[in-house]
Amino acid sequence: MQQILDDIAAEMASETERGKVADYIPQLAHVDPNQFGIAVATPDGQIYAAGDANTLFSIQSISKVFTLTIALGKLGDALWTHVGREPSGDPFNSITILEYESGRPRNPLINAGAIAVVDAIMMGHEPKATLGEILQFVHFIADDDSIRFDHKVAASEMEHKDRNAALAHFMKSFGLLKHDVDKVLGVYFHQCSIAMNCQQLARAGLFLVSNGVNQHTRVRVINPQRSRRINSLMMMCGHYDGSGEFAYRVGLPGKSGVGGGILTIAPGKGSIAVWSPGLDHVGNSKLGLKALERLVQKTGWSVFSN
Repeated sequence: MQQILDDIAAEMASETERGKVADYIPQLAHVDPNQFGIAVATPDGQIYAAGDANTLFSIQSISKVFTLTIALGKLGDALWTHVGREPSGDPFNSITILEYESGRPRNPLINAGAIAVVDAIMMGHEPKATLGEILQFVHFIADDDSIRFDHKVAASEMEHKDRNAALAHFMKSFGLLKHDVDKVLGVYFHQCSIAMNCQQLARAGLFLVSNGVNQHTRVRVINPQRSRRINSLMMMCGHYDGSGEFAYRVGLPGKSGVGGGILTIAPGKGSIAVWSPGLDHVGNSKLGLKALERLVQKTGWSVFSN
């Protein structure tokens, strides 16, 4: 595995088409696009890494997997009254489908859906308490208490919140948000600002590799049924209008973020985190997708393989 990752990192270092950083979030616009990291965590506790796998980055929408897990633990199937389970086929910040579907987001991995999830898990609490709960959960699944919010990134997103605020106000107009919009958005932007490196992120995904159990720490995070369902949502919806392309080329459940990270789950095999800040035209890491395609070719880890 280490040789495979070293080879992939060397190949990615020679790539000239690296995509474009997410400059609509000013704090992310300053990130050097000439970076690439990859890490694989296996159920026995081994970590393999190459490239810039120790460099912190903003996980952005990858955090939606973690808040979805929290929400299912709190609300169970009642969560699905707040948000649907279907692919959107639209950009991550689209308002179009909300109009057609009376303010109910298509799935929890697009922006509107993740905002609805935050509203659901707040349960009358102030943002500080909810953020503490989210960060504590990330510490728990990653087995790492050093993980923090990047407050500069959160502030940058809050200053340029107009599109997400429009989504939230639209949902609230249909009675689908119960809390103050600015408070919900404050939590949402902070969860997206969580800073992790590839090794930490790969560890955080281990519970989805083994039916809800982190085999290394021997801790059950969620039950097997919920683990399978989260993986299925990641497969169908984890890359917005690029989800079909990701399934076609990689064939694993995954979730991307506009910070350039992708968390990918190979059930029974390992949790994979890649990071390269340059994005393709739909907002997914350009080199990250290419690296994961190479990894699957070399390991045969696709869910569509024997």
